[in-house]
Amino acid sequence: FAAEAAPQGSAAPGGAAAGGPPPSSGGSGGFWPLTLGLAAAGGYAWYSGSLQQFGVPGPEEVGIAAPKEVDYQEVRAAIAALLDAEDYDDGSYGPLLVRLAWHAAGTYSKADGSGGSNGATMRFEPECSWGANAGLGVARDVLEPIKKKFGAKLSYADLWTLAGCVAIEEMGGPVIPWQPGRADAPDGSKIVEDGRLPDAALGAQHVRDVFYRMGFDDQEIVALSGAHTLGRCHTDRSGFVNPWTNAPTTFSNLYFQDLLNTKWKKKKWAGPTQYEDPTGELMMLPTDMALIWDRKFKRHVSHYAKDEEAFFKDFASAFGKLLALGVPFPDAA
Repeated sequence: FAAEAAPQGSAAPGGAAAGGPPPSSGGSGGFWPLTLGLAAAGGYAWYSGSLQQFGVPGPEEVGIAAPKEVDYQEVRAAIAALLDAEDYDDGSYGPLLVRLAWHAAGTYSKADGSGGSNGATMRFEPECSWGANAGLGVARDVLEPIKKKFGAKLSYADLWTLAGCVAIEEMGGPVIPWQPGRADAPDGSKIVEDGRLPDAALGAQHVRDVFYRMGFDDQEIVALSGAHTLGRCHTDRSGFVNPWTNAPTTFSNLYFQDLLNTKWKKKKWAGPTQYEDPTGELMMLPTDMALIWDRKFKRHVSHYAKDEEAFFKDFASAFGKLLALGVPFPDAA
C-alpha cells in the first residue's frame, strides 16, 4: 500500500528499546542501538516461546545454545548502505522496502490475532504470489545478503520490518518506534486468506474495513496513507502507473498537499481507474481520492497538508503500531 497499489487486496505500539529517544524527524543517524534482548535474561525465554507458537521446539529442547545477540546498529547500517540503486525506479529501493514492511504487517486481524509481521509468511506460497505482493520478491532478494550475513539470529520478520523503518528514516522521514522480537514461521501453514490488504480500486468503506480490522481509527488511516508520498505504481504489478508526487524518494507531506490542492481528473486509458494531474505525470488511486471525498478523512488530510511535523509524529506512531501488531513481545521488565 505504501509504494504500489494492488488491483486486489493491493499498522499495540512497538516502542523503542529502553532508554531510546522519542520519534523525531531526520535520517537514521539519530537511531538508537538495539540488541536482541534476547539482550536480557527474559529475552531468550521469549525466543524459545516464540518459536513454540509455530509448533517448533525451542532451542533448549534440541540442545542448541542461545543465539548470540544481534547488533541492530550494524543491521541498520547494512540496510542503509543498500538503498541507493541507480538502475531501480527513481534510484532507490527505499519505497519498495517500505511496501515490503507494510504488506508483511498489514494482514493482521484483531478479531483472532492472525496475520501480521510475525512469522514472515510472505516467504511461502500462496502469499508470496498474491497480486497485492507483486514485485516484492525484488525487496526480499535485496535484503537476502543481510539475512545471510547475520544468519539465524536475525529473523526475516525483524529484518523486513526494520528495513521499512530505516528506509523511511534515510529518506528524510521520522524515526519509527521499533523493537526486535519477531520469529520466522517454518512453513506457510499460518498464512491467512488473500484479500486482507487494501484494494486500491475501491473506496472509503473498503479502506475503513481493512484498517478497522487491524485496530486503526480514521486519523491513523490517513497518516498511514501518507506513505504514498513515496514510490510509484507499475503496470506490470498493480496495473496502475506513475508516482504520486514529484519527489518519490523523499518522505514529506507533499502527498497531502498534492491530493488536496491539485485538480485531479480521471485518466483516459485502457487501464484501471486512476486519476491524473494536469501534466499527466502524477497519479492518485481511488483509495487516495476517497480521503478527500470522505468528510471525516478530509479533515485529517487538510491538517497534514498544513502541518508536516504533525504528520511525521502521527505517521511514526501509526507505522510503529502496524509493524508490532500480533507480535508477542516479552513483557517489559
